[in-house]
Amino acid sequence: MIPPASAPLFLESCGWGGAQILPLAGDASFRRYFRVVDGDRRAVLMDAPPPHEDPRPFVGVAEWLTGHGFAAPSILGRDLEQGLLLIEDFGDARVKEHVEDVPADEDAVYRRAIDLLAALHRLPSCDLPPYDRAVYQREAGLVTEWYCPAVGLDVDAKGYVAAWDAVLPLVERDAVPPVTVLRDYHAENIMIIEDGERSFGLGLLDFQDALAGHPAYDLVSLLQDARRDVDPALEQAMLAHYKARVAVSADFDAAYAILGAQRNAKIIGIFTRLWKRDGKPRYLSFLPRMWSLLERDLAHPALAPVKAWFDANIPAGHRHDALAHEARA
Repeated sequence: MIPPASAPLFLESCGWGGAQILPLAGDASFRRYFRVVDGDRRAVLMDAPPPHEDPRPFVGVAEWLTGHGFAAPSILGRDLEQGLLLIEDFGDARVKEHVEDVPADEDAVYRRAIDLLAALHRLPSCDLPPYDRAVYQREAGLVTEWYCPAVGLDVDAKGYVAAWDAVLPLVERDAVPPVTVLRDYHAENIMIIEDGERSFGLGLLDFQDALAGHPAYDLVSLLQDARRDVDPALEQAMLAHYKARVAVSADFDAAYAILGAQRNAKIIGIFTRLWKRDGKPRYLSFLPRMWSLLERDLAHPALAPVKAWFDANIPAGHRHDALAHEARA
């Protein structure tokens, strides 16, 4: 977490010359974050180094969100060629830690997060690429590309694609009109902020991969969280809360299950890749949770072809704890 060599000059150009640059966080990508401190002023330096990262999508979505009254970080400075952004600092109060420290707040905080999504989904989508069949398939394919080889399985990859092709049309039919899908809307990317007039008192982060797609996807991100356990009873209560605010189709629950299975399969592949390719074994500790969530989704009748593929190709012994020894290494 050493700041890029160009950071001091960039900060000086933004009016933050001489400010302290303190490590803040890395994430599962190549992006890194630093807190910038100048007296009483605080900001965040995002280092999104090219060619691995491009900060332009973050800027575009942030400006669209703030333009519609949501609390995305204000852009205080930018050097897009070097992949540097200076953005508003929302502090350290993430939803994840807040509800763990104050369990009595969990229901109220999640209701606010659902209300935010409901407001977002009443708007036409931001100008974004579509979350379409090709993207769904590419993401779901991370299981056969990374997880299956890691646990020593030679699987029917063509049959896997065919199984998803059999279920995804329901989502596609149900996704009109598309909404802005933030894609990583979960408790570690939602901040509790002081200004309750802005976006329900919740600040949004990590939306640079947003696409135009089905409204159920971000509900899945929030309620089937990869990094914390959400009680199934809370999940169902929040889905009912959402449906009381947004009109949904008769196929909405099936689409939610399909997108849950797709997202959870994707994350199993991503977390395996983070270990194998990027040397980050800590993500393997989340896999038992991901398998439990995936199996719950696969139980929905709409996912019968995909469930049949998993049952035939990834037996129980190659799922939940198959990489536990690597996570402990």
